[in-house]
Formats: sequence, structure tokens, C-alpha cells
Amino acid sequence: MMDLGLSSAPAEADLIKDTTEATFMADVIEASQTTPIIVDFWAPWCGPCKTLGPQLEAAVTAAKGAVKMVKVNVDQAQMIAGQLQIQSIPTVYAFWKGQPVDGFQGAVPQSEITAFVDRVIKASGGEAPADSLNDAVEAAEEMLAEGAAVDAAQTFAAILGEEPAHAAAYGGLVRAHIAMDDLDQAEAILNGAPAEISTAPELEAAHAQLQLARQAADAGPVAELRAAVEADPDDHQARFDLAQALHANGDAEGAVDTLLDLFQRDREWNDGAAKTQLFTVFDALKPNDPIVLNGRRRLSSMIFA
Repeated sequence: MMDLGLSSAPAEADLIKDTTEATFMADVIEASQTTPIIVDFWAPWCGPCKTLGPQLEAAVTAAKGAVKMVKVNVDQAQMIAGQLQIQSIPTVYAFWKGQPVDGFQGAVPQSEITAFVDRVIKASGGEAPADSLNDAVEAAEEMLAEGAAVDAAQTFAAILGEEPAHAAAYGGLVRAHIAMDDLDQAEAILNGAPAEISTAPELEAAHAQLQLARQAADAGPVAELRAAVEADPDDHQARFDLAQALHANGDAEGAVDTLLDLFQRDREWNDGAAKTQLFTVFDALKPNDPIVLNGRRRLSSMIFA
């Protein structure tokens, strides 16, 4: 596995532990004198606790030692739950210097959990660690943009070795194999994506790029197709094929213009093939790409005209 500099994080056993009434003072109050401690009050019968617990553990682990977590089973620590006035679970408190400094009740989205952990770290005077995995993704994307697809693929694969469900790295690995013209391997990687990220935007984009790459292999000569369209403007198949050929030759804007022209002429042709192809091209590009923004605006004006 490529060394991404991620091996220095504390072991999870050092970051997350269960406590009891007998050890609560040492595990929380005393320990919080030097490191903020997040306390998760839960119970085995609590459904939302089963969702929140792993999410909270993931956020604490990602903080790489800037904060620690202690779990309290309220069924076995009723005195502590009473002293802290825990009225419903899950309840989460953060302690710093022996005092509660933040908290929340109930299951919340992962984004709010991450924000909570960051607040706790900052409240203790610390800084949330830099996201080295995302930094590695950015580096791999630069490699891919510069044409170093093999190096990019190795970096994306190393990231996935650290976090198998990292959507950006997974999509990047697919795109790296597309860049290497290894479309079968790209498809195999895409089909093997973990279920929890299978509909992530990064994988949707990779899927669209794979579709376009396969089309490019069968694309005809641009000059001949353009001549065919000029000779017969009602030859919708030739116009559609021209759009594919333009995209295959790196002219995404020309492909979008051609597809919009086809849609305007006959939006129902071939079961709405022009619109379907437009969305494939849009999905393959970044959402804020001017070609996408302008193309979507023009398509909408045609649909709702």
C-alpha cells in the first residue's frame, strides 16, 4: 500500500472506550483535563443509538486524537445518567476541563456530527486535523489532469486502502482507468463499488464518462457526419452521431450545441435520445462547468417554452 502519511493516527482503542460508574471520573472528568472527551449516552434497546454511535465513532476516529469518546450504557450507569439529567437517549455531551461544554440529543446527520466534533476541538483550543485523504485525492486529480493516469490510479487505490467507501477516490480510480483506455477494468471497478456510495455524484459522473468513452470507440469521422447533416438537416441519426463524434474529439460544447439543435427539431426522436445524451454529457462534467450551466439553461428554456 502506498504511504499516504496516515499511519500515525492513534489506535481506535485509545480513542473510544466504554466506561462504568466506577471509572467515569477517570475516563471523563480527569481525562478531559488534557483532551476533550465526547460522551455518548446510549442503551442496547435504543434504535437511534445504533445509528448515531457508529457515526460518532467515525467522526472521532477521523479527528486523529484531537478528541476522544467514552460510551455510557445508561441501563448500567443510572446514577450518572440521573446526575447529568439525561432524560432521553441518545444524548451526547462534550467535556473539557471536567465541565460539559457542548452537546445534543437524538440522531442527527453525519454533517452535524462532524461539525459538533470540530466545535469541541476548537473549544479546547485545538484545531481539527487536516483531511489528508482529501489532500491525497486532490493530488491524484492533479496527476490525472496532467496525463499521469497510472500514478493517479495508484494513488486513488491507496486512498481506498485506507477508506474503502471514499466516493471521490472511487470515482477517480474509475476515471483513471478510462484515461488509460482500460474500459473493461473501469466498468468492473464501478460495478464493485460499495452499496453506500453507489449513487454518489462522483460515481454517477464516472459512469457517465464511461458511457461516453464507449461511444467514442464507435464514433464516426466528424467531417463526414457534418457533411451528412448539411446535406439533409432532417437526418436526425446523422446529427446525433455528429454530437457523439464531436464529444469523442474533445468538443463537449459542440456536442451539447448539436444535441440541443436535435432536441429543438424533434424532442421525441428515438425515445428522447437527444435529452438522454445531454444529461449524460452534463453528468460527466463538473456541475459548475459553464458548458453544463449554459446547456441546462438552454434545455430548460426549450422544455418550458
